[in-house]
Amino acid sequence: QGLVLGVYSSEKDDGTAQFTSAGDAFDRLVSGKLRELLSLCGPPLKKGKTRVFHGLHQDFPSVVVVGLGKKNAGVNDQENWNEGKENIRAAVAVGCRQIQDLEIPCVEVDPCGDAQSAAEGAVLGLHEYNELKQKKKPIVTPQLHGSAESEAWQKGVIYAEGQNLARYLMEAPANYITPIKFAEHIEQKLRSFSNVKVHIRPESWITTEQMGAFLSVAKGSSEPPIFLEIHYLGAANTDDSPLVFVGKGVTFDSGGISLKPSSGMDAMRADMGGAATVCSAIVTAATLNLPLNIIGLAPLCENMPSGKANKPGDVVRAKNGKTIQVDNTDAEGRLLLADALCYAHNFNARAIVNAATLTGAMDVALGSAATGVFTNSSWLWTHLYEASILTGDRVWRMPLFEHYTKQVTDCPLADVSNIGKYSRSGGACTAAAFLKEFVTASHWAHLDIAGVMSNKDEVPYLRKGMAGRPTRTLVEFAARLSQDSHN
Repeated sequence: QGLVLGVYSSEKDDGTAQFTSAGDAFDRLVSGKLRELLSLCGPPLKKGKTRVFHGLHQDFPSVVVVGLGKKNAGVNDQENWNEGKENIRAAVAVGCRQIQDLEIPCVEVDPCGDAQSAAEGAVLGLHEYNELKQKKKPIVTPQLHGSAESEAWQKGVIYAEGQNLARYLMEAPANYITPIKFAEHIEQKLRSFSNVKVHIRPESWITTEQMGAFLSVAKGSSEPPIFLEIHYLGAANTDDSPLVFVGKGVTFDSGGISLKPSSGMDAMRADMGGAATVCSAIVTAATLNLPLNIIGLAPLCENMPSGKANKPGDVVRAKNGKTIQVDNTDAEGRLLLADALCYAHNFNARAIVNAATLTGAMDVALGSAATGVFTNSSWLWTHLYEASILTGDRVWRMPLFEHYTKQVTDCPLADVSNIGKYSRSGGACTAAAFLKEFVTASHWAHLDIAGVMSNKDEVPYLRKGMAGRPTRTLVEFAARLSQDSHN
């Protein structure tokens, strides 16, 4: 099997390697040969760079040494994350991938002083969607090197597997993850938990609930819509007010009659990223046995152009009675969410958090650096922000000004329009203002995750493809909420 060991940037000018405690122990085991070989290889290892050594020890025929950067890197206020944790995730991921390239089936990983981050780096870094390929990369199983931090390591594995579940759902082709198949996949993941109930609501139920906005999007496709409802009762008192997660679940978005350009349209198989991240966060919360109640709501459908599809200018009626003028059928996610948010108010929620790949404008504003958060609650914002510093999957607060509300409520035919009257200006903000029209709860946050939907090379511990962000931040947020009994 392989071994991944960390080494810190040298603080002295003599270029001597500064090992982690696991690195030091291994170097002693091989009579100082590792340190000797490293010094012969030239300048000290920079952050994220690796060196591979073969034949040092019979138990570990291949050893990858990875650069961890500065030893005491902590929270970086400019970057809004814990730099030490991010360095570990990135370094471990690159080390594990090198072991995979060597086709070694098992790798032991140095905890690098933070076993949870090391586990996250290993499990996230090795993940790749290749379900449908005949030629697959060799599977590598990462394990903790030593036994000192096994509980933290296991927690990191669970966090990372949660994000990988979201990545799997988002990456899979839209003909494999239809609304019903999405719901069944999540139900199967939660089947073993006695404190979880999953309701897969059919079109007839959606009609009875008078979710006219959601149904108007779904009717353009031959795939029937599904409303997925998950109840996780983790609190000691099952009547405690739950945290409610709502996720946009458009399993394929063609744009409808307002058709998207064909270039890059295939990526719209991931337009259910909101549903994928919130459902995966609940699967993770259940696996961790977090002591709080969570309800997950995911309106699932396709947005397709057909003789039955919404037409620009149509007016539909949402669950709360408000009429909506559909000026652009490609602004469909907010129609699903409008009805789901109305329904979320049935549960006396501690907080309602929705996630959606909602607007291209969000990607223009922040790119893939952070999820945009629009919220009416500073308490909620603080919890999300603090969670994101730990996970490295950042959030950034955006405005919910009345300025934007006027742009969606000044509407010729209905109570509200599904796009701002100045079209492209502040598109992410007018989308959030639209959602606010369907919220009365005092603790609500809307996460626009369009910019963080996929990864090219920006997050070094994620391979190219759908990112499953910000699943770990949602889990960490829920974990913090379960400890916070003051509200």
